[in-house]
Amino acid sequence: MSRQRYLVSYDIANPKRLRKVGEVVEGFGSRIQYSVFECPLDPMRLVQLKSALAAEINCDQDQVLFVSLGPAANDASLIIEALGLPYEVRSRVTIV
Repeated sequence: MSRQRYLVSYDIANPKRLRKVGEVVEGFGSRIQYSVFECPLDPMRLVQLKSALAAEINCDQDQVLFVSLGPAANDASLIIEALGLPYEVRSRVTIV
């Protein structure tokens, strides 16, 4: 199965859910900013991520966005451009 690169971002209303959602997404990709991740996912992993997130969020208060960035490549710098500080993959530490 071929992998696609997804930009996953979220807006979570509750701090406890926010931490848990961050932990879930960290298992699938690399943190770009506090609530934004780059995730190379095959179709099965995409379903697994969505299922894990659906179990954590409150659908009336929270939102998770998935943006397809096309086929996954080994070097994220090929598709991510930054203004200001240069793009770099952040450590896998959840900060709230």
